[in-house]
Amino acid sequence: MSDPDNTQQVDISHNQNAKRFETSIDNNTGYISYQERGDTLVYDHTIVPEVLGGRGVGSALVKHALDYARAHDKKVIPQCSFVSSYINKHPEYQDLV
Repeated sequence: MSDPDNTQQVDISHNQNAKRFETSIDNNTGYISYQERGDTLVYDHTIVPEVLGGRGVGSALVKHALDYARAHDKKVIPQCSFVSSYINKHPEYQDLV
């Protein structure tokens, strides 16, 4: 059974050198990568290993990345389809696009 609050338990760090937000669970790393274009962040890939699938890891990563953009007055280009889908399902982030 899936825990709807599981996304809050994901520990996410900002790896500025690799330009990504990442989390490691059981020696498996999931991440969302970005490119900086002035005051815009292009979220280009969300990668979650299959073994971590279904735990809300991807959604937690995207939420973290979008909250980061908002906190730093950045706009977002959701180049990754997962990010785009997340924004469509969460209208509170539409203003970032």
